[in-house]
Amino acid sequence: MITRQFTITAEVGLHARPATQLVQEASRYSSHIELEYNEKKVNVKSIMGVMSLGIAQGATFSIIIDGHDEEEAMKGIEALFTNEGIAE
Repeated sequence: MITRQFTITAEVGLHARPATQLVQEASRYSSHIELEYNEKKVNVKSIMGVMSLGIAQGATFSIIIDGHDEEEAMKGIEALFTNEGIAE
């Protein structure tokens, strides 16, 4: 299992387009991927789950990945966050 914290840098937060991009990236992997924010955990492969958290700019959250391709999945998510200016 891998856990990493990120901070939202996008002005719109993790809303609509950035959330959709995250769900699409997470869906490429077979590992179980969760996002934890304010003591709530959601499945990152669920757009409704991610959107329900309402994560705003400046907020810190964790991505938790467990599975056989967890390292590849974390690298893909980190690259998405960096390349799209979503989080750091």
